[in-house]
Amino acid sequence: MKQKKFILPESEIPTAWFNIQAVMPNKPLPILHPGTRQPLSAEDLYPIFCEECSNQELDTTNEWIPIPEEVREQYAAYRCTPLVRAYDLEKALGTPAHIYFKNESVSPAGSHKLNSALAQAYYAKKQGITNITTETGAGQWGGALSYAAKKFGIDCAVYMVKASYNQKPYRRSIMQTFDAAITPSPSMSTRAGKDILTVNPNDQGSLGTAISEAIELAVSTPNCKYTLGSVLNHVCLHQTVIGLEAEKQMAMAGEYPDIVIACFGGGSNFSGIAYPFMRHNIQDGKKTRFIAAEPSSCPKLTRGKFEYDFGDEAGLTPLLPMYTIGHTFKPATIHAGGLRYHGAGVIMSQLMKDGFMEAQDYDQTETFKAGVLFARTEGIIPAPESCHAIAATIKEALKCKETGEEKVILFNLSGHGFVDMAAYDSYFSGEMTNYELTDEELAKYQASADALNQ
Repeated sequence: MKQKKFILPESEIPTAWFNIQAVMPNKPLPILHPGTRQPLSAEDLYPIFCEECSNQELDTTNEWIPIPEEVREQYAAYRCTPLVRAYDLEKALGTPAHIYFKNESVSPAGSHKLNSALAQAYYAKKQGITNITTETGAGQWGGALSYAAKKFGIDCAVYMVKASYNQKPYRRSIMQTFDAAITPSPSMSTRAGKDILTVNPNDQGSLGTAISEAIELAVSTPNCKYTLGSVLNHVCLHQTVIGLEAEKQMAMAGEYPDIVIACFGGGSNFSGIAYPFMRHNIQDGKKTRFIAAEPSSCPKLTRGKFEYDFGDEAGLTPLLPMYTIGHTFKPATIHAGGLRYHGAGVIMSQLMKDGFMEAQDYDQTETFKAGVLFARTEGIIPAPESCHAIAATIKEALKCKETGEEKVILFNLSGHGFVDMAAYDSYFSGEMTNYELTDEELAKYQASADALNQ
């Protein structure tokens, strides 16, 4: 029987995160204060984030950031995650490509999100914070942070995008199991939520809206800080444990990836698998391709603009230089709730601008078709978000079939879909529909960002 899994011993869990900002040829443009439009200092972020996370956010010089021992101890519950050769998927496709996936679904929270949740909860506890708030789209980040907060003895409040709150009741149950307080967003509990519901009482929410509510609660609650599951630099930093492990595992397999693929919402799992390999493109002249797979209903990389924009709908965050379709964007209620964010992370936006990565967009029916094939060949039902990475992987593998090239493809399986079966029911029944932004809709949303750059 062919060996499929490559697992490192616990002693090989990374001892430091990789900070790609330190090696980028072009540093990201500065994050700006929303009031003064001047570059932010770490101290400007202290009212919202933990101090250590704020410092990591703006660190452009230290290539390696030590992982606290307390965080590594928690990582040891599920890391190192398996690297798997997908022989049966290769056979089904008839491709000469070698397909590998990093299986982040084996974490207690069922996704990669726990890698940063544990770090952020630890830094909050270390600083003496007693409460943390956050937003969540599909519920994977909310579930991960709820787990991490319970591990470190901190109270957690989660604003969940209302569309997902209704679509994914078991994600809510996971958060409640770990004793978090969950509120559908937009809500009447914050000024940001009230303003949105006053205009549209049936608003189904967005990640931008949920971020606004979570930040408002954080800054108005004593001894409370806000945490984020994607987009920001310190979050992407924490996720590099994925790629650092995968480097060693690919060496065990005797191969090196020609193509690295991940789904893309704000960029956390993409950065996690890509950054460690991308440093070899930057420093050593490697030629690996990096592909971000996003939904066609939220095409910030494939159709958005690179400009300054708010990270939330209410305009409470700093101004971020990023690919965006506008902070007023109202996403379609696709099942990949974690990918419905209007902007890309600052670092990834600069890397995209500089040609170190590329993007592809996919309709949700195409991604579920790919996810079902993966489940039937590899035995894992993927999260709707991860289905985008699988669709991109299949596309590239079929290109190899046409050309006869034996390329090595690595993708990140960011999470399982065991509590997303209602989405699969929709696909199997033929009720699932596709959504694609029209040029008119895109222009309307983009105007909110364009106005900030005039």
